[in-house]
Amino acid sequence: MSNKNIIDPTDTNLKALFLGDKGENVDIYKDILNRLIDEHVGWRQNYMPQDLPVITPQDRRSESFQATVDNMNSVFNVLSSKMRTDSMPWHSAGRFWGHMNSETLLPAIIAYNFAMLWNGNNVAYESSPATSKMEEEVGHDFATLMSYENGWGHIACDGSIANLEGIWYARNFKSAPLAIKKVVPEALADKTEWELLNMSVEDTLDLLDKYQDKYDEIKEKTARSGENIKKLGKWIVPQTKHYSWLKSADIIGVGLDQVIACDVTNEYRMDVEKLEEVIRDLAAQGIPTLGVVAVVGSTEEGQIDRVDEIVALREKLAKEGIYFYIHVDAAYGGYARSIFLDENDKFIDYANIEEVYAKNNIFYDKNTWLTEEVYNSFRAISDCESVTIDPHKMGYIPYSAGGVVIKDVRMRDMISYFATYVFKKGADIPALLGAYILEGSKAGATAAAVWTAHRVLPLNVTGFGKLIGASIEGAFHFYELINGLEFKVGDKTVVMHALTHPDFNMVDYVFNEKGNTDLKVMNDLNDEFYSYASYEKGGTYENEFITSHTDFAVPEYGNSPLDFVKGLGFSDAEWEKEQKVTILRASAMSPYMNDKKVFDIYAEKIKQAIQDKLDAIYDVK
Repeated sequence: MSNKNIIDPTDTNLKALFLGDKGENVDIYKDILNRLIDEHVGWRQNYMPQDLPVITPQDRRSESFQATVDNMNSVFNVLSSKMRTDSMPWHSAGRFWGHMNSETLLPAIIAYNFAMLWNGNNVAYESSPATSKMEEEVGHDFATLMSYENGWGHIACDGSIANLEGIWYARNFKSAPLAIKKVVPEALADKTEWELLNMSVEDTLDLLDKYQDKYDEIKEKTARSGENIKKLGKWIVPQTKHYSWLKSADIIGVGLDQVIACDVTNEYRMDVEKLEEVIRDLAAQGIPTLGVVAVVGSTEEGQIDRVDEIVALREKLAKEGIYFYIHVDAAYGGYARSIFLDENDKFIDYANIEEVYAKNNIFYDKNTWLTEEVYNSFRAISDCESVTIDPHKMGYIPYSAGGVVIKDVRMRDMISYFATYVFKKGADIPALLGAYILEGSKAGATAAAVWTAHRVLPLNVTGFGKLIGASIEGAFHFYELINGLEFKVGDKTVVMHALTHPDFNMVDYVFNEKGNTDLKVMNDLNDEFYSYASYEKGGTYENEFITSHTDFAVPEYGNSPLDFVKGLGFSDAEWEKEQKVTILRASAMSPYMNDKKVFDIYAEKIKQAIQDKLDAIYDVK
């Protein structure tokens, strides 16, 4: 099956691809799912038709059978009650401006529902020939999305596991030259240990190709044996890192002491000048840099690190004998690369991008989002070794669907394991999928969901690019609404301030009383607002505006929030005293808010809901 879409997506209407804020497309959901269920049952009936049913009509009429069905229905009634009572309305068209949850794609939901009936376990081909092939195709989709001509990828349960695989690859490849010299001394006889610890992945792969007959022995001498791990150097992440990087360094044996959090700028992107200082300082001490993580879509801010500048820094330092692995943590922002690929999956020239967007109806109105810095960052992902990408975030796929993709398919051999009862070494992928990944048993239904979504919406401007564009445009409507918005609350004026110009579709903001110069007062106000704009005090059904929140505190962020805090009128002394700022956070993933006419209807409701919450906080009668 080709990786291309099955039908022409030129006239794709996003509103046909979701269940809908009020379940408007429930008839489509039921019609397709019922048809697929009937087909599945027909498949069961047609397999060995000479076998009689084991559940007889007499069984179905028995009292115990009926009592069991009644009990099952009773349990489902309780389940329904719990879900309706305590679930968040993330599906809302314009009321939910909070966590990374949104409507998921109807075709993905249906595919997941349907594929569960077939009980595929994608760890082994003999258990799941259909969905294992789908996962292999999805891996190629990921590679194409990142412009990896010889790449490979797979689905993981989430971004944390994908990040763990990223540092796993880096650890093993950083140690591989040491292992090669131990097993084949003549291959690297002229190299010092420092030179071995600064060999590129590409050079290492080419060398491994020459010694395929020694590959297993070399692999046994890499860091997987426990040798040389402390020699491999530091793993550098930005202050905006996801917490999984600390867990990954712990689990993989690199160690928390080897993780360095590099400063970020006041735009919450990794400070590449500081990064260079850190790497040079380490090199002066004889300490290598194991790898650098660039974040594309940071968890708290949605910002995009300057991947292009990090790649350029590596090229510069490589001439001086310093090399480091680059992993892109694009768990949140990875799917956004589709907005930069044309209908032939080629990266669009910056000079032509507005013309391509207009042709493919990416935005309703003028593009106010894209900067050349963001463009160049996404483009440079193709020069990095590996990427985390989560379909269950901006892929709009049901949980749990993470993903990882590597630049060179040969890399996967460095982390492979073969269980003889599951894998026949030498067989073709997808039969060997489980040998090259961290997880064991995994849901074939997830592969079916992702595969189906990619066929309905190709990973370029004709498909997912439209969905990503809708999300971004809605986010910018929200950003433009709230930045500087004022509310009269009793005798006070409360103003909303956006944290920064968004790089993507996440909008961070604060409330502050006009004239207030006490940072604790502002932090307390935002913390209290969150309690009213969440389940804590706001509940669910009656809550007309829902958001999320976080703290930017010195232990994690250093002084990167200081410019923002000072711009609101707070002194350095206030920052030194509080050492944190409480931020409200909107991951604006709604596929419906790109239409300004629709957004404006919700904007009035949002403003009224905010006014009501502020009145409650200040106890305005």
